[in-house]
Amino acid sequence: MPATNHDPHTWGELARVVGLGVRIQHRKARGKGTKRLENRAEKITAQAQERETKKAREAARRKK
Repeated sequence: MPATNHDPHTWGELARVVGLGVRIQHRKARGKGTKRLENRAEKITAQAQERETKKAREAARRKK
């Protein structure tokens, strides 16, 4: 279940993405690479969006 009506992320996914964001900012401040962490955050977001899109399609199909 999404955390809000406007966001595809669940509460757990939001917590993971925010946690990754904090780690990214700390690493950037130290001048270290962040690509791996950024890719993980993008993957979580993509999976959430895909799941919500699939749910919307199934709901539309059931309405017909």
